[in-house]
Amino acid sequence: MSGRRRVLWLAKGLGRGGAEQLLLNCARHADTGRYEIEVAYVLPYKDALVPALEAAGVRVHCLGGAPGALWPVRLRRLLAERRYDLVHSHMPIPAVAARLVAVGRRAPRLVHTEHNVWERYRTATRWANALTYRRNDAVVAVSHAVAATIARRRPDDGWVTVVHHGPDLAGAPEGPAARAAARAVLGLPADAPVIGTVGNLTAKKDQATLLAAFELLRREQPSAALVLIGAGPLEAELRARAGGGVVFAGSRPDVPALLPALDVFTLSSRQEGLPVALMEAMTSGLPSVVTRVGGMPEVVDDGVEGLLVPPGDPVALAGALGRLAADEGLRERFGKAARERSRTFDTAGAQRAIEQVYARVLAR
Repeated sequence: MSGRRRVLWLAKGLGRGGAEQLLLNCARHADTGRYEIEVAYVLPYKDALVPALEAAGVRVHCLGGAPGALWPVRLRRLLAERRYDLVHSHMPIPAVAARLVAVGRRAPRLVHTEHNVWERYRTATRWANALTYRRNDAVVAVSHAVAATIARRRPDDGWVTVVHHGPDLAGAPEGPAARAAARAVLGLPADAPVIGTVGNLTAKKDQATLLAAFELLRREQPSAALVLIGAGPLEAELRARAGGGVVFAGSRPDVPALLPALDVFTLSSRQEGLPVALMEAMTSGLPSVVTRVGGMPEVVDDGVEGLLVPPGDPVALAGALGRLAADEGLRERFGKAARERSRTFDTAGAQRAIEQVYARVLAR
Protein backbone atom coordinates (compact mmCIF):
# COMPACT_ATOMS: atom_id res chain seq x y z
CA MET A 1 0.00 0.00 0.00
CA SER A 2 1.51 3.31 -1.07
CA GLY A 3 1.84 6.16 1.37
CA ARG A 4 2.39 4.03 4.43
CA ARG A 5 5.05 5.07 6.92
CA ARG A 6 7.56 2.40 7.84
CA VAL A 7 8.00 1.90 11.61
CA LEU A 8 10.48 -0.30 13.46
CA TRP A 9 9.66 -1.54 16.95
CA LEU A 10 12.92 -2.25 18.76
CA ALA A 11 13.19 -4.60 21.76
CA LYS A 12 15.85 -6.44 23.72
CA GLY A 13 14.06 -9.77 23.38
CA LEU A 14 10.77 -11.32 22.34
CA GLY A 15 10.22 -13.65 25.27
CA ARG A 16 7.05 -13.94 27.31
CA GLY A 17 7.52 -10.84 29.47
CA GLY A 18 4.87 -8.19 29.88
CA ALA A 19 6.51 -5.56 27.67
CA GLU A 20 7.02 -8.08 24.89
CA GLN A 21 3.40 -9.23 25.13
CA LEU A 22 2.30 -5.63 24.70
CA LEU A 23 4.14 -5.55 21.36
CA LEU A 24 2.16 -8.54 20.16
CA ASN A 25 -1.13 -7.10 21.40
CA CYS A 26 -0.45 -3.77 19.69
CA ALA A 27 0.64 -5.47 16.46
CA ARG A 28 -2.76 -7.12 16.22
CA HIS A 29 -4.45 -3.71 16.36
CA ALA A 30 -2.05 -1.62 14.29
CA ASP A 31 -3.45 0.52 11.48
CA THR A 32 -1.78 -1.30 8.59
CA GLY A 33 -3.27 1.16 6.15
CA ARG A 34 -1.08 3.91 7.60
CA TYR A 35 1.87 2.08 9.13
CA GLU A 36 4.06 -0.79 8.00
CA ILE A 37 5.26 -2.28 11.29
CA GLU A 38 8.46 -4.32 11.62
CA VAL A 39 10.16 -5.59 14.78
CA ALA A 40 13.86 -6.01 15.60
CA TYR A 41 15.25 -7.68 18.71
CA VAL A 42 18.71 -8.27 20.15
CA LEU A 43 18.73 -11.59 22.04
CA PRO A 44 18.26 -14.55 19.69
CA TYR A 45 17.37 -16.97 22.50
CA LYS A 46 14.41 -14.82 23.56
CA ASP A 47 12.22 -15.55 20.56
CA ALA A 48 9.04 -17.15 21.95
CA LEU A 49 6.76 -14.49 20.44
CA VAL A 50 8.35 -14.41 16.98
CA PRO A 51 5.88 -16.90 15.40
CA ALA A 52 2.89 -15.00 16.77
CA LEU A 53 4.23 -11.67 15.48
CA GLU A 54 4.86 -13.14 12.06
CA ALA A 55 1.36 -14.62 12.07
CA ALA A 56 0.09 -11.09 12.73
CA GLY A 57 1.82 -9.99 9.52
CA VAL A 58 4.85 -8.36 11.15
CA ARG A 59 8.30 -8.78 9.65
CA VAL A 60 10.83 -9.68 12.39
CA HIS A 61 14.61 -9.08 12.38
CA CYS A 62 17.04 -10.65 14.86
CA LEU A 63 20.05 -8.41 15.51
CA GLY A 64 21.87 -10.85 17.76
CA GLY A 65 24.10 -13.83 17.10
CA ALA A 66 27.84 -14.30 17.36
CA PRO A 67 29.53 -12.01 18.04
CA GLY A 68 26.64 -10.40 19.95
CA ALA A 69 28.58 -7.20 20.58
CA LEU A 70 28.11 -6.22 16.93
CA TRP A 71 24.33 -5.88 17.15
CA PRO A 72 24.41 -2.03 17.17
CA VAL A 73 26.27 -2.23 13.85
CA ARG A 74 23.57 -4.55 12.53
CA LEU A 75 20.93 -2.11 13.77
CA ARG A 76 22.58 0.77 11.92
CA ARG A 77 22.76 -1.33 8.76
CA LEU A 78 19.08 -2.29 9.12
CA LEU A 79 18.09 1.37 9.50
CA ALA A 80 20.01 2.24 6.35
CA GLU A 81 18.61 -0.65 4.33
CA ARG A 82 14.96 -0.37 5.35
CA ARG A 83 14.84 3.45 5.63
CA TYR A 84 12.35 3.57 8.48
CA ASP A 85 10.43 6.75 9.07
CA LEU A 86 10.26 6.10 12.80
CA VAL A 87 11.91 3.83 15.37
CA HIS A 88 9.90 2.97 18.48
CA SER A 89 12.11 1.47 21.19
CA HIS A 90 10.83 -0.50 24.18
CA MET A 91 13.83 -1.31 26.39
CA PRO A 92 16.57 1.05 27.57
CA ILE A 93 19.72 -0.54 26.08
CA PRO A 94 18.33 -0.95 22.53
CA ALA A 95 16.88 2.55 22.89
CA VAL A 96 20.28 4.02 23.74
CA ALA A 97 21.79 2.25 20.72
CA ALA A 98 19.07 3.61 18.43
CA ARG A 99 19.67 7.16 19.65
CA LEU A 100 23.38 6.81 18.91
CA VAL A 101 23.18 5.17 15.47
CA ALA A 102 20.08 6.88 14.05
CA VAL A 103 21.92 9.94 12.83
CA GLY A 104 22.29 11.80 9.55
CA ARG A 105 20.03 13.53 7.08
CA ARG A 106 17.70 10.56 6.68
CA ALA A 107 17.61 9.60 10.35
CA PRO A 108 14.21 8.28 11.52
CA ARG A 109 12.15 9.93 14.19
CA LEU A 110 12.56 8.35 17.65
CA VAL A 111 9.78 7.34 20.04
CA HIS A 112 10.43 5.42 23.25
CA THR A 113 8.04 3.58 25.55
CA GLU A 114 9.10 3.65 29.19
CA HIS A 115 7.87 0.51 30.93
CA ASN A 116 9.56 1.01 34.31
CA VAL A 117 10.48 3.67 36.81
CA TRP A 118 14.07 4.79 36.34
CA GLU A 119 15.05 3.62 39.82
CA ARG A 120 14.84 0.05 38.56
CA TYR A 121 17.72 0.46 36.14
CA ARG A 122 21.34 -0.23 36.95
CA THR A 123 23.61 2.78 37.35
CA ALA A 124 25.28 2.38 33.93
CA THR A 125 21.88 2.08 32.23
CA ARG A 126 20.56 5.18 33.98
CA TRP A 127 23.60 7.19 32.92
CA ALA A 128 23.41 6.01 29.30
CA ASN A 129 19.70 6.79 29.28
CA ALA A 130 20.22 10.23 30.79
CA LEU A 131 22.94 11.19 28.30
CA THR A 132 20.84 10.26 25.24
CA TYR A 133 17.23 10.64 26.38
CA ARG A 134 16.64 14.07 24.89
CA ARG A 135 17.10 12.60 21.43
CA ASN A 136 13.64 11.06 21.76
CA ASP A 137 11.10 12.98 19.74
CA ALA A 138 8.39 11.64 22.06
CA VAL A 139 8.05 9.31 25.03
CA VAL A 140 5.15 7.02 25.94
CA ALA A 141 4.83 6.04 29.63
CA VAL A 142 2.79 3.01 30.68
CA SER A 143 1.58 4.72 33.87
CA HIS A 144 1.52 8.11 35.55
CA ALA A 145 3.99 6.79 38.13
CA VAL A 146 6.44 6.01 35.35
CA ALA A 147 5.82 9.37 33.68
CA ALA A 148 6.66 11.16 36.93
CA THR A 149 10.19 9.72 36.89
CA ILE A 150 10.96 10.93 33.36
CA ALA A 151 9.05 14.19 32.82
CA ARG A 152 11.92 16.23 34.21
CA ARG A 153 14.26 14.94 31.50
CA ARG A 154 12.75 17.35 28.97
CA PRO A 155 9.88 19.60 30.00
CA ASP A 156 8.33 20.10 26.54
CA ASP A 157 4.53 20.14 26.50
CA GLY A 158 3.30 16.87 25.07
CA TRP A 159 6.70 15.18 25.07
CA VAL A 160 5.50 12.46 27.49
CA THR A 161 2.18 10.73 26.82
CA VAL A 162 0.70 8.26 29.33
CA VAL A 163 -0.97 5.27 27.66
CA HIS A 164 -2.54 2.56 29.79
CA HIS A 165 -2.30 -0.59 27.75
CA GLY A 166 -4.36 -3.69 28.32
CA PRO A 167 -4.46 -7.42 27.72
CA ASP A 168 -6.00 -9.05 24.70
CA LEU A 169 -8.02 -11.91 26.24
CA ALA A 170 -10.80 -12.29 23.69
CA GLY A 171 -12.00 -15.88 23.79
CA ALA A 172 -10.14 -16.78 26.99
CA PRO A 173 -11.84 -19.68 28.84
CA GLU A 174 -13.92 -18.95 31.93
CA GLY A 175 -16.51 -20.57 34.16
CA PRO A 176 -16.59 -23.80 36.20
CA ALA A 177 -15.31 -26.01 33.40
CA ALA A 178 -12.34 -23.72 32.77
CA ARG A 179 -11.61 -23.64 36.50
CA ALA A 180 -11.64 -27.44 36.76
CA ALA A 181 -9.46 -27.80 33.66
CA ALA A 182 -6.90 -25.25 34.86
CA ARG A 183 -6.67 -26.87 38.29
CA ALA A 184 -6.17 -30.26 36.68
CA VAL A 185 -3.31 -28.90 34.54
CA LEU A 186 -1.63 -27.41 37.61
CA GLY A 187 -2.29 -30.45 39.82
CA LEU A 188 -4.40 -28.48 42.31
CA PRO A 189 -7.21 -29.84 44.51
CA ALA A 190 -10.69 -28.84 43.40
CA ASP A 191 -11.62 -27.20 46.71
CA ALA A 192 -8.36 -25.63 47.94
CA PRO A 193 -8.04 -21.84 48.23
CA VAL A 194 -5.51 -20.97 45.54
CA ILE A 195 -3.39 -17.84 45.33
CA GLY A 196 -1.42 -17.18 42.16
CA THR A 197 1.13 -14.82 40.70
CA VAL A 198 2.59 -14.34 37.22
CA GLY A 199 6.02 -12.87 36.57
CA ASN A 200 9.67 -13.52 35.99
CA LEU A 201 11.44 -14.91 39.05
CA THR A 202 13.61 -11.89 39.76
CA ALA A 203 14.52 -9.61 42.64
CA LYS A 204 12.23 -6.91 41.26
CA LYS A 205 9.18 -9.18 41.58
CA ASP A 206 10.27 -10.19 45.11
CA GLN A 207 8.66 -13.62 45.24
CA ALA A 208 10.81 -14.24 48.35
CA THR A 209 8.48 -11.96 50.33
CA LEU A 210 5.49 -13.76 48.82
CA LEU A 211 6.83 -17.14 49.92
CA ALA A 212 7.39 -15.82 53.44
CA ALA A 213 3.84 -14.44 53.50
CA PHE A 214 2.41 -17.71 52.23
CA GLU A 215 4.20 -19.63 54.96
CA LEU A 216 2.46 -17.38 57.51
CA LEU A 217 -0.88 -17.84 55.74
CA ARG A 218 -0.58 -21.65 55.80
CA ARG A 219 -0.50 -21.57 59.59
CA GLU A 220 -4.11 -20.33 59.48
CA GLN A 221 -5.22 -22.06 56.27
CA PRO A 222 -3.15 -25.25 55.83
CA SER A 223 -5.02 -26.32 52.69
CA ALA A 224 -4.10 -23.15 50.77
CA ALA A 225 -1.96 -23.42 47.63
CA LEU A 226 0.32 -20.91 45.93
CA VAL A 227 1.05 -21.00 42.19
CA LEU A 228 4.04 -19.16 40.72
CA ILE A 229 3.83 -18.87 36.94
CA GLY A 230 7.10 -17.73 35.41
CA ALA A 231 10.78 -18.51 35.22
CA GLY A 232 13.95 -16.61 35.93
CA PRO A 233 17.39 -16.45 37.53
CA LEU A 234 16.12 -16.84 41.12
CA GLU A 235 14.16 -20.03 40.52
CA ALA A 236 16.58 -22.36 42.32
CA GLU A 237 16.83 -20.02 45.31
CA LEU A 238 13.06 -19.64 45.54
CA ARG A 239 12.47 -23.37 45.26
CA ALA A 240 14.85 -23.87 48.18
CA ARG A 241 12.83 -21.39 50.26
CA ALA A 242 9.40 -22.77 49.36
CA GLY A 243 7.47 -24.89 51.83
CA GLY A 244 4.39 -27.03 51.32
CA GLY A 245 1.59 -26.08 48.98
CA VAL A 246 3.76 -24.17 46.51
CA VAL A 247 3.57 -24.98 42.78
CA PHE A 248 6.25 -23.69 40.38
CA ALA A 249 4.48 -23.77 37.02
CA GLY A 250 7.35 -22.37 34.92
CA SER A 251 7.04 -20.06 31.93
CA ARG A 252 3.72 -20.74 30.20
CA PRO A 253 2.20 -19.67 26.88
CA ASP A 254 -1.32 -20.36 28.22
CA VAL A 255 -1.56 -17.97 31.17
CA PRO A 256 -5.13 -16.80 30.34
CA ALA A 257 -6.28 -20.44 30.43
CA LEU A 258 -4.64 -20.96 33.84
CA LEU A 259 -6.06 -17.86 35.56
CA PRO A 260 -9.48 -19.50 36.23
CA ALA A 261 -7.68 -21.88 38.62
CA LEU A 262 -7.00 -18.99 41.01
CA ASP A 263 -9.11 -17.50 43.77
CA VAL A 264 -6.79 -14.55 44.43
CA PHE A 265 -4.12 -12.94 42.27
CA THR A 266 -1.09 -11.30 43.86
CA LEU A 267 2.05 -9.38 43.01
CA SER A 268 4.70 -8.77 45.67
CA SER A 269 6.81 -6.50 43.44
CA ARG A 270 9.21 -3.90 44.79
CA GLN A 271 9.10 -1.98 41.48
CA GLU A 272 6.64 -1.91 38.60
CA GLY A 273 5.51 0.16 35.67
CA LEU A 274 2.02 -1.19 35.05
CA PRO A 275 2.14 -5.02 34.86
CA VAL A 276 0.23 -6.76 32.11
CA ALA A 277 -0.24 -9.75 34.43
CA LEU A 278 -2.32 -7.65 36.84
CA MET A 279 -4.51 -6.34 34.04
CA GLU A 280 -5.00 -9.88 32.73
CA ALA A 281 -6.06 -11.05 36.18
CA MET A 282 -8.52 -8.18 36.58
CA THR A 283 -9.95 -8.84 33.11
CA SER A 284 -10.47 -12.45 34.22
CA GLY A 285 -12.48 -11.22 37.22
CA LEU A 286 -9.92 -12.01 39.90
CA PRO A 287 -9.56 -10.02 43.12
CA SER A 288 -5.98 -9.03 43.80
CA VAL A 289 -3.52 -8.25 46.55
CA VAL A 290 -0.65 -6.15 45.19
CA THR A 291 2.04 -3.87 46.53
CA ARG A 292 1.57 -0.12 46.46
CA VAL A 293 4.27 0.55 43.87
CA GLY A 294 4.50 1.96 40.36
CA GLY A 295 1.27 2.15 38.41
CA MET A 296 -0.59 -0.58 40.32
CA PRO A 297 -2.50 1.90 42.56
CA GLU A 298 -3.69 3.55 39.33
CA VAL A 299 -5.83 0.50 38.47
CA VAL A 300 -6.48 -1.11 41.88
CA ASP A 301 -8.32 1.00 44.44
CA ASP A 302 -7.69 -0.34 47.92
CA GLY A 303 -10.84 -2.06 49.14
CA VAL A 304 -12.59 -1.92 45.74
CA GLU A 305 -10.89 -4.21 43.20
CA GLY A 306 -8.41 -5.62 45.68
CA LEU A 307 -6.08 -4.77 48.54
CA LEU A 308 -2.87 -2.73 48.49
CA VAL A 309 0.03 -3.54 50.84
CA PRO A 310 3.51 -2.09 51.36
CA PRO A 311 6.37 -3.78 49.46
CA GLY A 312 8.71 -6.07 51.38
CA ASP A 313 6.22 -6.69 54.21
CA PRO A 314 5.34 -10.41 54.47
CA VAL A 315 3.10 -9.88 57.52
CA ALA A 316 0.91 -7.31 55.74
CA LEU A 317 0.84 -9.43 52.58
CA ALA A 318 -0.14 -12.56 54.52
CA GLY A 319 -2.90 -10.68 56.32
CA ALA A 320 -4.41 -9.34 53.09
CA LEU A 321 -4.16 -12.70 51.31
CA GLY A 322 -5.71 -14.46 54.31
CA ARG A 323 -8.57 -12.00 54.44
CA LEU A 324 -9.50 -12.67 50.82
CA ALA A 325 -8.84 -16.40 50.92
CA ALA A 326 -11.24 -16.77 53.86
CA ASP A 327 -14.08 -14.60 52.52
CA GLU A 328 -15.80 -15.80 49.37
CA GLY A 329 -18.24 -12.90 49.37
CA LEU A 330 -15.42 -10.37 49.48
CA ARG A 331 -13.63 -12.16 46.64
CA GLU A 332 -16.78 -12.06 44.53
CA ARG A 333 -17.31 -8.35 45.20
CA PHE A 334 -13.72 -7.41 44.43
CA GLY A 335 -13.66 -9.69 41.39
CA LYS A 336 -16.79 -8.12 39.93
CA ALA A 337 -15.33 -4.66 40.46
CA ALA A 338 -12.04 -5.75 38.87
CA ARG A 339 -13.81 -7.03 35.76
CA GLU A 340 -15.74 -3.77 35.53
CA ARG A 341 -12.54 -1.73 35.91
CA SER A 342 -10.90 -3.84 33.22
CA ARG A 343 -13.34 -2.44 30.66
CA THR A 344 -11.07 0.61 30.62
CA PHE A 345 -8.12 -1.57 29.51
CA ASP A 346 -8.40 -1.13 25.76
CA THR A 347 -5.61 -2.61 23.65
CA ALA A 348 -6.98 -1.21 20.42
CA GLY A 349 -7.44 2.20 22.02
CA ALA A 350 -3.88 2.11 23.36
CA GLN A 351 -2.53 1.42 19.88
CA ARG A 352 -4.62 4.28 18.46
CA ALA A 353 -3.15 6.60 21.11
CA ILE A 354 0.38 5.50 20.19
CA GLU A 355 -0.35 6.07 16.51
CA GLN A 356 -1.49 9.58 17.36
CA VAL A 357 1.98 10.12 18.85
CA TYR A 358 3.49 8.77 15.61
CA ALA A 359 1.39 11.13 13.50
CA ARG A 360 2.37 14.14 15.62
CA VAL A 361 6.07 13.29 15.49
CA LEU A 362 6.12 12.49 11.78
CA ALA A 363 4.32 15.75 10.94
CA ARG A 364 7.20 17.87 12.25
